[in-house]
Amino acid sequence: MYVLKKRQINSKLFFCNSITIIFAIKYIKCMKNLLSVVKISVPDQVYLKDPETSDLGKRIIENSILLIDELGFDSFTFKKLGTKIGSNESSIYRYFESKHKLLLYLSSWYWAWLEYQLVVETFSLSNPKEKLNKAVAIVTNTVAFDRNFSHINEVVLYKIIVNESSKSFLTKEVDSENKEGYFEIYKRLITRLSDMMLAINPNFAFSLSLASTVLEGGLHQHFLQAHFPSITNCKNDKTPTDFFLDLIENALK
Repeated sequence: MYVLKKRQINSKLFFCNSITIIFAIKYIKCMKNLLSVVKISVPDQVYLKDPETSDLGKRIIENSILLIDELGFDSFTFKKLGTKIGSNESSIYRYFESKHKLLLYLSSWYWAWLEYQLVVETFSLSNPKEKLNKAVAIVTNTVAFDRNFSHINEVVLYKIIVNESSKSFLTKEVDSENKEGYFEIYKRLITRLSDMMLAINPNFAFSLSLASTVLEGGLHQHFLQAHFPSITNCKNDKTPTDFFLDLIENALK
């Protein structure tokens, strides 16, 4: 009788474990399928033809990131990019009307990708403080490579964002481009951070100002780390994330 009960118990455990494994496999497959169809959306005003729709377009994006990192945005030209990818300069102009629009595309792609990370990583968190802390870590940490987008090196793109992204909006055309929606993802990301702050302290009067400071300040602190380490405390065991978490903690009291 004992042996029979033991076998019955083992059978039930095996059955339960089998169900668990099946669901786990289905979940993993579902997540892989989801990640395989993720597409980072960029405002269509910044391009003439979506570079994600062709092999040439993807090569333009992939190699423009590498070339801007190598030369700097000021020295980067479509002619040099055409030489690098073995294509006519005119073919690049079919996708972007200027290198300014290309920089807007790269910046918008980065902000959209960062928003995607933020939403996925904070979706299951119910505690407002925990959610905000996670979001701040995401937008102020250095970037790791994301294998979901094989033609875009996010680590190199992040270096461009740190060093060059301000050139996408420090222009005479910024007001008209803003009205046309060029910066909608950037502004939406700041609004998300602002809303998370207000979830902790609804009476805080400077949530948007603080949120935009965190987003831009994270880039600036990483720039200082790389180029002017003598004027930032973010070095050694102190990170920009530590600084902004401390700043927010005191601001929201």
